[in-house]
Amino acid sequence: QVQLVESGGGLVQPGGSLRLSCAASTSTLIFRLYDMGWYRQAPGKQRELVAAITRGGSTNYPDSVKGKFTIFRDNARSTVYLQMNSLKPEDTAVYYCKSSLGSKDYWGQGTQVTVSS
Repeated sequence: QVQLVESGGGLVQPGGSLRLSCAASTSTLIFRLYDMGWYRQAPGKQRELVAAITRGGSTNYPDSVKGKFTIFRDNARSTVYLQMNSLKPEDTAVYYCKSSLGSKDYWGQGTQVTVSS
């Protein structure tokens, strides 16, 4: 069982930036084996992937956030980050972290991001 704790959400003005963190309750040796992802879910919408990073460091983004969001990981801290720039009101959502190893997925509890003036 892996526990994921997200942090860094909050209220930001349009055009602003936020960095989300997701800390995993696992050793650094095990964390290195996980593929990690960030998802978001806006009210009334399905949860969607916004960024993914493999254990090898390859990244993937949907077109909607490409060039705005950056995912990176610090294996020594068992943490994955999501740097979000040029935020817009439509980026408002609860952001979730997910870890994947084989057939096992674990989710964090989510952190609210609100983009509003």
